[in-house]
Amino acid sequence: MSSPVADPSRTVLLLNGPNLNLLGTRDPAQYGTTTLAEVEARVTALGGELGVDVVCAQSNTEGILVDRLHAARDWVGVVMNPGAYAHYGIALRDAIDAIEAPVVEVHISNVYAREAFRHTSVTAPVTAGYVAGCGVFGYELALRAVLDRAAERRG
Repeated sequence: MSSPVADPSRTVLLLNGPNLNLLGTRDPAQYGTTTLAEVEARVTALGGELGVDVVCAQSNTEGILVDRLHAARDWVGVVMNPGAYAHYGIALRDAIDAIEAPVVEVHISNVYAREAFRHTSVTAPVTAGYVAGCGVFGYELALRAVLDRAAERRG
């Protein structure tokens, strides 16, 4: 899957995994009432303020998420909410590990206050950072972290 962008050196991928297309209506007590479109608009606006373009994508399919990561391998970085794939998505984990762009993992809920199976992320050990439990504001924190990690890489 190709994702041509005007300037990869100033582009960040905002990548959301399974069920995140239902934000705003799925379990509002856990995830709030902000929609995915609203999250994308907030992160895109913040990206503009910080001098980067944000490309948004969401899929319920692990292979598509892997393809998106591969396409963004030389971009500034990736903000990614892998959803449930964080707990068992080995192909996703390997894709994160295979690309140069720093990836910061974000989760809306505090996964450590939830079921025990959510306490382990197979993707987190290969990411440049991890944000959880801050609600949708975590996406903005993750964008700032991606830019910080990218600046460190450039030296």
